[in-house]
Amino acid sequence: MNIKAMQYKAYGAPEAVLEMVHVSKPGPSHGEIRVKVRAAGVNPSDWKRMEGQYKGFEEVIFPSGVGVEASGIVDAIGDGVTGVRVGDAVFGYGNSTMAEYTLLSHWVQKPEGVPFEVAAAIPVVSETAWRCLDDLNAAPGSTILVSGAAGGIGSAVVQLARRRGLQVIGTASLHNHDYLRALGATPTTYGDGLKDRVQALAPDGIAGALDIAGSGIMPELIDIVGDASMVVSVTDFSAVDYGARFSAGPPRKVHQVLSEVAGLYEKGLYQLYIQAVFPLEEAARALTISSQQQVRGKLVIVVN
Repeated sequence: MNIKAMQYKAYGAPEAVLEMVHVSKPGPSHGEIRVKVRAAGVNPSDWKRMEGQYKGFEEVIFPSGVGVEASGIVDAIGDGVTGVRVGDAVFGYGNSTMAEYTLLSHWVQKPEGVPFEVAAAIPVVSETAWRCLDDLNAAPGSTILVSGAAGGIGSAVVQLARRRGLQVIGTASLHNHDYLRALGATPTTYGDGLKDRVQALAPDGIAGALDIAGSGIMPELIDIVGDASMVVSVTDFSAVDYGARFSAGPPRKVHQVLSEVAGLYEKGLYQLYIQAVFPLEEAARALTISSQQQVRGKLVIVVN
């Protein structure tokens, strides 16, 4: 049986290289499940990988699928898999998730109160936020600075940081300031004078900073914090050159993070803003919008 999937055969911009193709329905290997995809999340890593930004340390075998997170209905179960049945609603991590069917390597059950679109958008941003907060390890009651707080990862960082007892100052465009306030952060703008603005908002100092936007701001964040070891980036590979830290995968504590965040969402204790949804056929347009780096929250591909 052939299925529809998004693939690219060479590096390039999404709308130049990404196309819908028909491929064989994948079969689950040991430890995997196959799901009929309901939704797939869009992440900056998708278009960065497609453009070749990762080729120095990550091999892409062409033709390549796109997408690393999805929600859907279990369709087949690989050897060694327990605790899940065909027909269960799940969400989690996989590869080539922008397709009618995909394989997941890490997953949890989807709570009934979490829509498929939201579930598909949870894994990457929530795990990344959790991981970089673990890496920063700021003391409860202290204040941290988040550069790029209104995007998907930033939104997750703000909320999870607040649950850890941290005060958060987040940078974002002015039109996202009310959004950040609703998440529990104190907003400020990007650009010249950031140190002065932050000092006015946090006269007792900043315990640490997280670089989510990757906008070449590492030296300024280190200057604001006063300690390079308390600055962590999830996007700027040059962080280590400044004595700061780069937080990278593979994903950690996956089942704990996905289950807890989904449970919080179902209880109304966690927000996951979806700016727009797109059909599978418009995945390239969604990735192009993501590459413009002006997304509030997440973009999602709806498949079935």
